[in-house]
Amino acid sequence: MQLVALIVCIIGMVGTLSATIMPHWRITAHIGANVVTAIVYMKGLWWACAMFSTGVFQCETYNSVLELPADLQTARAMMVISVGLSLLAITISVVGMKCTVCAKDSPIKDKVAGTGGVFFIIAGLAGLVPVAWTMNGVILNFNNPLIPGDLKFEIGESLYLGVVAAMLSIIGGVMLSLSFVGRRTEPYSRRPMSYQNPAANRSAPAPSAASVQSKAAKSEFNSYNL
Repeated sequence: MQLVALIVCIIGMVGTLSATIMPHWRITAHIGANVVTAIVYMKGLWWACAMFSTGVFQCETYNSVLELPADLQTARAMMVISVGLSLLAITISVVGMKCTVCAKDSPIKDKVAGTGGVFFIIAGLAGLVPVAWTMNGVILNFNNPLIPGDLKFEIGESLYLGVVAAMLSIIGGVMLSLSFVGRRTEPYSRRPMSYQNPAANRSAPAPSAASVQSKAAKSEFNSYNL
């Protein structure tokens, strides 16, 4: 279960990283007066791109970070934090997994894996919030009649990928967090074991009736001689 959960979380982290890099957050199709000059505009967290019908693909990074909207700056930060937390969670989870030799005899090994699962959950939530916020803003702008059609965008593939990746990170994190629930750990002790001789624990054989009678007769004879 822990190995499956870790694989799911790694897939979620790769998806989050891909969604962060790709420019397909907002997409719009603009058809000019000539059909040959059809252009598809795309905007992401780091650059804006344009793909022409001739096959030419051009991208341009944003000139100034301070000129970016606050929501775009926040989305950048949260997606980077999500990827960073996922990397940290992978390291912690590998240490706490049962199939690894790290801290093999420690009773807190399962708890370490659960802690990694908690970090995966936080990373998934950190990646889900900016994606969902951006999707909501795209939908509101698209349905706003005051915005011209040329300035309206649609939901890009990166947003769908970000949602799926965040859900995978959260599901895998929950699986890791629950991997140690209900599992009893044996107390860990380094005290040396004491050796006891089995012969010392054997009980002495009970005296026979003849020996008891001989002892009684001998005591009576001694008392008679006195």
